[in-house]
Amino acid sequence: MLEKSQPAPLFSSKNQNDETVSLSDFFGKKNVVLYFYPKDDTPGCTIEANEFTQLAEEFATADTVIIGVSKDSCASHTDFITKFDLRLDLLADVDGELCESYGVWREREKNGVKSMAIFRSTFIINKVGILVDVEYGVTPDGHAQAVLNKIKSL
Repeated sequence: MLEKSQPAPLFSSKNQNDETVSLSDFFGKKNVVLYFYPKDDTPGCTIEANEFTQLAEEFATADTVIIGVSKDSCASHTDFITKFDLRLDLLADVDGELCESYGVWREREKNGVKSMAIFRSTFIINKVGILVDVEYGVTPDGHAQAVLNKIKSL
């Protein structure tokens, strides 16, 4: 598991527009909220994405970009963004490399069945690429506001 004060793992991944987004794109310019969620257009993931969208202007004012990550395809992300008028980038980590590097691809047990899934988690990365907050096991409701409060205290 990752911890605060260490360099964030670098990444380059395709967003909903099939454009490559890299962590280094934001160095010296923006803080990054990188949040991992299990699946597009599911209840908890929709709550989380909508709440980040509702606060998008406040994050922008705080020089912060919001980036969501799941293993869904670019096309799935486009549909999710369109359906809910989301105002954030969603990265398509279809091969799971980004999930692995951030330690969010984990075994879970549901109804007695074990399977692998994304462990809902959020990372705040400062303008020089250092993790300033690491939260594994996030609850979607109210999470975006809690993250914004942390950003404002940086």
